[in-house]
Amino acid sequence: MKKLAIYGAGGHGRVVADTARLLGWQEIVFYDEAWPQHQKNSIWSVVGNYENLLAHLDRYEGVIVAFGNCVARLEKTRELARLGAPIISLVHPQAFVSPNSILGQGSVVFAGAVINIEAKVGEASIINTGATVDHDCIIGPGVHICPGANLSGGVEVGESSWIGVGSCVRHSIKIGANVTVGAGAVIVKDVPDAATMISVAASQINS
Repeated sequence: MKKLAIYGAGGHGRVVADTARLLGWQEIVFYDEAWPQHQKNSIWSVVGNYENLLAHLDRYEGVIVAFGNCVARLEKTRELARLGAPIISLVHPQAFVSPNSILGQGSVVFAGAVINIEAKVGEASIINTGATVDHDCIIGPGVHICPGANLSGGVEVGESSWIGVGSCVRHSIKIGANVTVGAGAVIVKDVPDAATMISVAASQINS
């Protein structure tokens, strides 16, 4: 029986668990710091906290961190990997990931998402529902490409950046580390580290 432990029993964790179930993981349990007060996450049990997970790593064929916070997700994924946890990645059966792309450990790709040829996605990243990562993109570790976001070819995104729902990034743009791109934003110029980008970069042209 394939057993999976998910650390982080929130909404994102439920989507991770649902994806894992579709991929054939037969026993899925959560660990969360809200345990024992929080003992269920939808149809799955919350069976302990982080300390309990560390004590029981040998019970599982797979472990994955399901935090929405990019920095915390990356930090815990790396810590668990150093401690010998069997960190896995998950790709929803209705997503497309080119066999000529790279997906880092601890990353998830949800339904309708596309990762095209020669793209590289770092560890502990989220390519969320319906997002697209086109050819030759380089996505750093701990990044979240939110639902419906579209990255054109050759885009680079630095560590732990958040690319918001429905946003668009022009080809060959470089986005720094710890950047927040707001929902629906259109990025047409390089973005420095730790910047927050909002609104649509549009201008009127003569007809």
